[in-house]
Amino acid sequence: MIWYTFYTEERLKKIENELLIIKERNKKVEADKAWETSTTRIILIVLITYVFASIIMYFIGVKSYLLNALVPTLGYFLSTISIPQIKKFWISKRINKI
Repeated sequence: MIWYTFYTEERLKKIENELLIIKERNKKVEADKAWETSTTRIILIVLITYVFASIIMYFIGVKSYLLNALVPTLGYFLSTISIPQIKKFWISKRINKI
């Protein structure tokens, strides 16, 4: 009987430890997901895209390279606005089929 109690306590400790590990992993996953959809990330990528597009267009001799660099930058920005709505629509259609 004592052995069974010890075994049960050890098993509970192991389960509690595994649960803590899962909770920590979930915190990291939630933080990663929050970053992926954050305004900070979007603005940062927009700025980086604009700077690099401007530099590349300058070196390849594009006239009005600062203005023309807005094209890929706006393309990215518009995709960040539209893709979430498209995703919601797609998911709602997918769920209705199941």
